[in-house]
Amino acid sequence: MPSLPGDGTREAALRWLKYLRVADVPRVRTLFTHHPRYADLTPVQYAEGLEWLRRTDLITAAGRPVVDVGERLPLNSALVPRVLWNAADDERRKAIGSAGERCLLALLREEGMTAVEHVSAVSDAFGYDIGALTPSDEQIHLEVKATTDPTRLVVHLTRHESEVMSADPGWIMGAVLVGERGAALSVATVSRSWLSSAVPYDRSSCGRWESARLVVPPQALKPGLIMEGGKSVLPGGSCGSRGVWGMQDREAVAV
Repeated sequence: MPSLPGDGTREAALRWLKYLRVADVPRVRTLFTHHPRYADLTPVQYAEGLEWLRRTDLITAAGRPVVDVGERLPLNSALVPRVLWNAADDERRKAIGSAGERCLLALLREEGMTAVEHVSAVSDAFGYDIGALTPSDEQIHLEVKATTDPTRLVVHLTRHESEVMSADPGWIMGAVLVGERGAALSVATVSRSWLSSAVPYDRSSCGRWESARLVVPPQALKPGLIMEGGKSVLPGGSCGSRGVWGMQDREAVAV
């Protein structure tokens, strides 16, 4: 979880929460950009505030707030952290992520993989979480995204992970549905081609994206773990559940 943003970004986030109740993102952005009342904050702070809300899931994919800050709440940045950050939720997300990684470590070993390493336990610099060799000595690098929500899949992709994906043919994003007891109820591969098409791009040399929140559609998923060339690493039949994240048993996807 990123560190707490500065006062300006937090105040921008509070304004987004207030005005997204009555208008969509483009209209609110125009208000903040052109109305002199809101010129005390910069466009960068407004952009950072919006991205912060997206990362913390406090606005929906459609740009609607999931919390009500109230019409009369003063724009006091000291109030925002109590709305936007929850230590218990933070710990829960970390626990779900760790459970997903443990599940795939175990499943890969059960499938006869060798040299299975939990590299993210050492450093995030690799751009993936797990490295392994298939029985045919092919190297795979697995980025794990875990959730307890079977209805939709939302993943956060860092720029570094995206760059590693682009350069590494063995890179796979594996999504794990984690059950109440920490077991993997379903595992799916997120299409590399879809990820490449969905990530943002830098509009100028003055700024660059660092993290993206992506809502993965069913057509970008396939049960099991599939390498870029279509070779199965983990069969979908043993760990894929029909209907999870909208997947169908025989749904085709370009990975």
